[in-house]
Amino acid sequence: MNTTVTIENLKCGGCAATIKKGLLAIDEVTEIDVNVETSEVQFTSNKDVTETVREKLSKMGYPIAGEKNTLGHKAKSFVSCAIGRMDS
Repeated sequence: MNTTVTIENLKCGGCAATIKKGLLAIDEVTEIDVNVETSEVQFTSNKDVTETVREKLSKMGYPIAGEKNTLGHKAKSFVSCAIGRMDS
């Protein structure tokens, strides 16, 4: 199953690295592509894990576009971005 979602707060490759690492921790997710220019995350899974992915992205500071984007989300995304830059 191939799914694409548009997210908030995606700024750079550091963010993308954190998102990839976080989503690959979900057992059913097998492949991830993050497009920084369009703020899209595409993932492949062997069953519907869209809700699990949505929750994980939100916890990392990258809520789905159209959902509440709080100051807390924005702060988490800055931390996730910095960690992603150090790990890559």
